[in-house]
Amino acid sequence: MNREAVDAARALLEHAIEDRIFPAATVEIGDSRGAIWRTAAGTLTFDEGALPADDSTIFDLASLTKPLATTSAILQLAGRGVLHVLEPVETFFSEWRGADREGATVQDLLEHSAGLAARLIDLPPHGRREFEHDICTMALEYPPRRKSVYSDLGFILLGFIAEDRGRATLASQFEAMATRLPHAFAPGALSPDDCLLTFGVTDALRARTAPTRPLDEDTRRGRLLVGEVHDNYAAALGGIAGHAGLFGTAAGVGGFARAVLRSARGDGAGPAPLSPRLVAQATKKSSVAGSSRALGWDTMLPTSSCGTAMSPAAFGHTGYTGTSLWIDPGWDRYFVLLTNRACAGGTLEQMREVRRAFHNSVVGRI
Repeated sequence: MNREAVDAARALLEHAIEDRIFPAATVEIGDSRGAIWRTAAGTLTFDEGALPADDSTIFDLASLTKPLATTSAILQLAGRGVLHVLEPVETFFSEWRGADREGATVQDLLEHSAGLAARLIDLPPHGRREFEHDICTMALEYPPRRKSVYSDLGFILLGFIAEDRGRATLASQFEAMATRLPHAFAPGALSPDDCLLTFGVTDALRARTAPTRPLDEDTRRGRLLVGEVHDNYAAALGGIAGHAGLFGTAAGVGGFARAVLRSARGDGAGPAPLSPRLVAQATKKSSVAGSSRALGWDTMLPTSSCGTAMSPAAFGHTGYTGTSLWIDPGWDRYFVLLTNRACAGGTLEQMREVRRAFHNSVVGRI
């Protein structure tokens, strides 16, 4: 291991903590065989006396839910022939009607190109029925596949689609899939409890969970969220949604990333939806003009949060709370960086710059 690169990456995280961009951070970098480097920095909050972060710290993964859980569930159903990604959205929702909506497909939702806005204008409704109505009847911002606009709303619908066609909750489908990957979660020196990847946090695990603070428009504002999903739409849906709700440790995310990395490099041992064929399908860049999106994943651009050193084959995703995962089959590496920026931390732009600097300090060097 390149000690100079390790020291530089560690110093970068510590400087970001000093600059109050986030209070806590954990890292796992590995290859298709296992973890290469893990580290933790900071404390769970900026408060004096807060517990230090360590390998067992659990983070709200926010939008990492999209590729890890929701995309995986959709592709698993597609692999079983239960649905097809080219099925029209109107097949699933009676209120998705209108000439401007007819061409939109499941694939368009996965690629953020179905015409939906990023979020609703008003406060979140209560429960699935109200969300479905508001999303399916809102005016589209652009014709489907004309461009790509990142949308939580599209992935909320995908969560509903997965539950309806899978005849089980998104959480139970994800759990069933994850338990079939024992090779991916082989933690080495870590205990199985430190390799967590789950919807919801039990009371027993709250003490090791990095808190977040609600946004001003959230009715929960004024208190810490510990083991409660930060996103208020996901909270309104009971903590389990297609766009957010997953919690995990760096080792938990790293274990899943290893399974994806192996499949991306042609290892056929992974079960659906992590077979080489489905991973290749999921990570193929959209044909929508100007889009870097794939099916649930984002692809490498020199201007993105993955920095400039990854190979063109790299794909990944970020989360609003301060989380990110990038997987690079060209380098045979995955990079997990989890923080709780959403706990009185810095701006999205500051977090983006930290991510870029972090990845540039380690890609090709660790």
